[in-house]
Amino acid sequence: MDWQLIGISFITVFLAEIGDKSQLAAIALGGSSKFPRAVFLGSTVALILASFLGVIAGGSVAQILPEKLLKALAAIGFAMMALKILWADNKIEE
Repeated sequence: MDWQLIGISFITVFLAEIGDKSQLAAIALGGSSKFPRAVFLGSTVALILASFLGVIAGGSVAQILPEKLLKALAAIGFAMMALKILWADNKIEE
């Protein structure tokens, strides 16, 4: 078992989820529910399932496409999201 990979995965997902919409939804549900443990269990299972689907999809795509192409597609996707965010922010200011 690769403990370094486990640690990096944990830190990456943990930092990505801080302040995320799913965390805000869990806060709202937990604060308004009589059963916060049920909210915790439901949100934990949802995050695990979403992560599982992402790993399965990533592993499947990685078997079909070369690593260099995957990295290029990811870079293009992130650049397009950044441009969209920048463009949306500028549109609001005008």
